[in-house]
Order: sequence, then structure tokens, then C-alpha cells
Amino acid sequence: MSHIFNRSGGVAVFDLTKNYFELFGLPVSCQVDLKALSGQYRVLQRAVHPDRFASDDERQQLLAVQYASHVNDAFHTLKQPLNRAIYLLKLAGRDVDMERNTVMDTAFLMEQMELRESVDEVRSDAHPEKALELLVARVDGDIDDYLLHFEQCWQSAGKEDLDQAEAVVKKMQFMVKLAAELEALESDLLD
Repeated sequence: MSHIFNRSGGVAVFDLTKNYFELFGLPVSCQVDLKALSGQYRVLQRAVHPDRFASDDERQQLLAVQYASHVNDAFHTLKQPLNRAIYLLKLAGRDVDMERNTVMDTAFLMEQMELRESVDEVRSDAHPEKALELLVARVDGDIDDYLLHFEQCWQSAGKEDLDQAEAVVKKMQFMVKLAAELEALESDLLD
């Protein structure tokens, strides 16, 4: 639905029915030009920032808050590869329930257990910084591989390909969480 704002004498139209890529004027793709995304984000935020509507009526102020929130959600979704992949699946009619992420791939689950053990062993390693650096490189490489695999599946867009893309996204979620844990561990080691 479109909303018309009266910005102190000017009129602006904002369409909340656009998908996030359309909102930012970007092609629907697994790869996003982050510089263009950030630039358009700043433009949209300036246009809809609630402070610009402080002297308008309550309805206009509420719409500005809603649209600014929509722009923020869209930006953070497109900026992060995992969130972008989940959103692309949503656009393809797949609502991925990440809260019930149950990966049944036994080999993947075994790999996760091994990685978790490696994380636990970093602190006791003779050279924890080096051990952590190697683990971070492995996890980052795995995330990149999953992104590439997702992109191949998503571009094919057949039912089986989308099933596979969804499975890849669920695996990627595990790796992204692990990467965040490694980042926290790195902060702990540096302190």
C-alpha cells in the first residue's frame, strides 16, 4: 500500500508493497552491491526520518515511524547474506522457519560437533590466537561455500533446487551462529 506524506509543504509517496530489492532500486539477486545499498539507505532514511515529520499531524508521524522501521528492516535483511538468502526464499514462496531449524544431515551434524569441540579447545591451546585464526578462516570459508551453493540452487529455481537452497540456508545459520561465537571468543582472548 502506498502512503502519501505531507512533509511541511512537500509531498512524498512511499510504497510499502515493494519488495526490499525494489525499495532500494536493486536487482533481485543473491549478490548485492553493498555500496549502492548503503547509499540508498541513507537517502531513504533522510526522506522518512521521523524527526522530519515532528511538526506534522499524529498520523503522518506514525506513518514516518512505520516507514523508517520498514527501511531499517529492509536494509538489515539485504545487508546480511544469511538474512538475504532467507528473504530470497520468501520471495520464491518459501517461508523458512529458522526457529525450528532441524538439520538432519548426519555428516553436517558430526562436523558441527567437531567444530564445537575445536572452539572449546581454543582457550587451552598453546597458541590460542593462532588456533582461533585457523578456526575463523575455516568457518568463514564454509559460510562462503554455503552462499555459493545457495546461489546456484536459487538461480535454478526448480522445486528440488529450492528445497536444497532451504537446506543450505539452515546449515548456513549454524555456521553464522558459530562465527558470532568465535568473534566473542576473540574479544575475550584480547581482553
